[in-house]
Amino acid sequence: MSLDLEEEGDRLLAFARASVHPDGGFGWLSEDGTLDAGRPVELWITCRMTHVFALAHLLGRPWAAELVDHGVAALAGRFRDPVHGGWYAAVGPDGPVTRGKTAYEHAFVLLAASSAAAAGRPGADALLAEALAVVDEHFWDDGAGMVVEEWDESWTVLDGYRGVNASMHMVEALLAAGDSGRAERVVTRVVHGFARSNGWRIPEHFDDSWTPLPDYHRDEPAHPFRPYGATVGHWFEWARLTLSLRAALGDAAPGWMLDDAVALFDTGVREGWAVDGAEGFVYTVDWDGAPVVRQRMHWVVCEALAAAATLRAVTGDQMYAICEAQWWSYADRCLVDRDGGSWYHELDPANRPAAGTWSGKPDVYHAFQATLAPRLPAWPPFARALADSAGKPG
Repeated sequence: MSLDLEEEGDRLLAFARASVHPDGGFGWLSEDGTLDAGRPVELWITCRMTHVFALAHLLGRPWAAELVDHGVAALAGRFRDPVHGGWYAAVGPDGPVTRGKTAYEHAFVLLAASSAAAAGRPGADALLAEALAVVDEHFWDDGAGMVVEEWDESWTVLDGYRGVNASMHMVEALLAAGDSGRAERVVTRVVHGFARSNGWRIPEHFDDSWTPLPDYHRDEPAHPFRPYGATVGHWFEWARLTLSLRAALGDAAPGWMLDDAVALFDTGVREGWAVDGAEGFVYTVDWDGAPVVRQRMHWVVCEALAAAATLRAVTGDQMYAICEAQWWSYADRCLVDRDGGSWYHELDPANRPAAGTWSGKPDVYHAFQATLAPRLPAWPPFARALADSAGKPG
């Protein structure tokens, strides 16, 4: 492996520390690691950074506790809707800049609260209880075994769009919170249902009856959160989460979980890696598996690395170690920015830094977790695993 993972993790954390926003929460970082103070402060970034700094605290980094507390305070204050409950997706100097309540961001509130609670930080348990209550009341659709996407501010109007991305991150958050039951329902429907019946190319976009919308955003194929077609990086994320859930369930895990995780991984490699003659994973493919957006997003490599590490640990198959070595070498050569810090978030098809979908380096969540996955078991989730091992990953 070309990188020392602990050293690389600390390099990412050093970059991320500049994201502290003086008004509360964590802001968007530019290419050189300076805070972009002109942008609203995003809930998803604040939650991801709170989660990452909780992991840093559990790793024994003495400066991290203060930053976890900074994030918890923003979630308990600046982002929280004191009238209707829940959290705003973005805030500015004068308050919320958008009023909708979205499942994607609320999943990250649950993840951040779970990790801060595992780290034993003050106020985290109360935040976790509130986040679980909001998810239970507003986002969990028990009939569908999935999560709904977006409400208005007062929780009275529910948008008709349904998305698998939000459900995926809710699985991550539910596992972090110890709720394997609902996580299993989502994974069963998405992985053993939508993915298996569609050649492992997971449909991302649905209407309110969970009927796929295959042409959604055809006119905006490189959308950062809702791109057209199938998103290769999500196949790796679902594979890793399925394996984590399988480990949580133990002997009660259905036999298909390992097979389906392997199939998702294999399809991601076959249809994503170097399919256009250059190294790197394409961002999206169409419903026949042909590349649509050929930009290389850093997070896709990170999730492929984490999935490969988890499959190696679960199966003992050294083929996955070969994948890890190849992809870490690629990341080291093409994505790690040793001058500006962190990783380039986007490369063009020739692996040159680009900014068509992403500008700057908003957060280190994917890359930092990629440095942890090879050193931690499939279960429990990262924060609990570090708490259980007293901050000493293997």
